[in-house]
Amino acid sequence: MPYYADLNPQGRLGRAWQDDETRERAIAKLLELRSALGEGEEAVPRRRMNSLLLGTWNLREFDSATWGPRAPESYAYIAEIIDRFDLVAVQEIRADLLALETLMRRLGPRWRYLVSDVTRGTAGNGERLAFLYDATKVQFLGMAGELVLPPQRKDGEDVPVKQVARTPLMAAFQVGWTKFVLATVHIIFGPDSAEPAARVEEISQVARFLRARTEDPAEPTRNFILLGDFNIFNEGDATMRALTDDGGFTIPEGVTSIPGTNVPRDKKYDQIAYRAGGAGFFEATGSAGSFDFYRHVFTADESDVYRPHIDQYIAARAAAGKKSPKPPSTRATATTQFKTWRTYQMSDHLPLWAEFRVDFADEYLRSIQAAPA
Repeated sequence: MPYYADLNPQGRLGRAWQDDETRERAIAKLLELRSALGEGEEAVPRRRMNSLLLGTWNLREFDSATWGPRAPESYAYIAEIIDRFDLVAVQEIRADLLALETLMRRLGPRWRYLVSDVTRGTAGNGERLAFLYDATKVQFLGMAGELVLPPQRKDGEDVPVKQVARTPLMAAFQVGWTKFVLATVHIIFGPDSAEPAARVEEISQVARFLRARTEDPAEPTRNFILLGDFNIFNEGDATMRALTDDGGFTIPEGVTSIPGTNVPRDKKYDQIAYRAGGAGFFEATGSAGSFDFYRHVFTADESDVYRPHIDQYIAARAAAGKKSPKPPSTRATATTQFKTWRTYQMSDHLPLWAEFRVDFADEYLRSIQAAPA
């Protein structure tokens, strides 16, 4: 379980919270989150030794000063959700690792992370990608790197290709029987349309590259999972086809039934896809889901509760001579402003998860039982 000691008002760390009201609200919200994650209509299955619960979550600008730093309660809620999984890919980690390290302390000593270098350039947006995993169950196999697309052969020469704007992160892991390579992406958004050429090309290039890896008999680990924020709008558009047709990746059945992972739940931005290479034991169980945390924390009817935090930030920016949003003059404006602010406390994406089977003992024993001596 995550770290709760600083929530104890009688403990020496209790004074780290802003005030008793905030601490009491955080405790109540954590209890509600735990109940919803464990038994609600979007409940995440209990972690088991014979399966891997794999998640992906774009944590919006983690962490930036766009709307002020995240509050201690936000880290507590994020950690509570992540702790339900065995391994989570996280997008939009910022150059400064303070937010990630704060989250890791909240998760506790069982958790480890791998993080990419910052992707420079305007398109890279100063972002990192990361894998967070429970080391008591997930074993890092020592291989990690950033995905670099190989040159193309033209007229007898190797010609460099355009690289992905935000360099994907890859690493090899093992859980139970299953060894696999995990690759996470944050595909360029580009124009606000469903099928911009640049987005389709990035997804296609990455998917085809990983497909070739799964088909290479010299590859030590030929099971690949590709996940993250693809900025895919709809299931049938060209961006999705670039993943499934060009790359030959399979979307777990449970993932395809999810309407969307943005807050309005009408865009399929985030995806989890896999491709098994060779004869390795590797499959999705079909169990998958997303979790709408805004039903439980920073809820739509709590605008007035958090109004002082927003006003304090606006005043601080004004005192520093920086541009800031104008204080709302109407209730409608205040609600809209709150709904934007809360996405910088939690995210504008919902976490997506899928379960993979990792115990193939029966199949293996049967295969060697039938083998000649």
